[in-house]
Amino acid sequence: MPFISIKDGAEIFYKDWGSGQPVLFSHGWPLTGDAWDPQAQLVAENGFRAVVHDRRGHGRSSQTWDGNDMDTYADDLSALIEQLDLRDIILVGHSTGGGEVTRYIGRHGTARVAKVVLLGAIPPLMLKTPANPEGLPIEVFDQIRDGVANDRSQFYEDLSASFYGANRPGSTVTRGTRDAFWLWSMTVGIKGAYDCVKAFSETDLTEDLGRFDVPTLIAHGDDDQIVPIVAAAYKSSKLVKGSTLKVYPGAPHGLSMVAPYRDEFNADLLAFARS
Repeated sequence: MPFISIKDGAEIFYKDWGSGQPVLFSHGWPLTGDAWDPQAQLVAENGFRAVVHDRRGHGRSSQTWDGNDMDTYADDLSALIEQLDLRDIILVGHSTGGGEVTRYIGRHGTARVAKVVLLGAIPPLMLKTPANPEGLPIEVFDQIRDGVANDRSQFYEDLSASFYGANRPGSTVTRGTRDAFWLWSMTVGIKGAYDCVKAFSETDLTEDLGRFDVPTLIAHGDDDQIVPIVAAAYKSSKLVKGSTLKVYPGAPHGLSMVAPYRDEFNADLLAFARS
């Protein structure tokens, strides 16, 4: 399996499919790069090079004790980009992956970046603060940490319902989709999963968004129960100059993985990549 080595000794697993302009995907918590398989296959079949990695602590990458923070995630992404010598990249980040992409631009700029897609992404800040009253209270994230620490298997099983909107009336989300979520989540090391909660909830990415200077698509479901749109896409779209906001009515957090929203997002992703 292909890996890159990081200066602290960590190894980051990645997939590299197809050829052409690179589309680099960053996944959400608590998943792995496999969650992007449908979109990676889509772009690779349509003249692009799909690159997908497992974040440190997740999936097949090293389960490091340290470094489970947004700065390190972004630097790992930079190392992947540089070691594969990727240029003219379309960066695509979902949820925590959207934070990773955003912090990458904040720390490393856009010299290698052509476009950005933020899907259901965490920026600018998930945590409720006096300056960010639309955010979620710290108790929400404490409950997530408690779930990971005490019975992560059952926690992930329960989380899959709200992640995909399976708890909504009329949902057609399959058992297989929820089982895949559980399986991916259980490959995440408990230390990395626990630490990442702080990374995705408390990292303020406001200034990083201000460094965007490439075409950016900000996409979000308005029934996202994990990353509420009011504190995320609505704010990010105002902070990224010239960005395009796409709202999917009724769509959940994991919209790229469930019908009918997946097909609409796939069409939007391909159209944006080709534009």
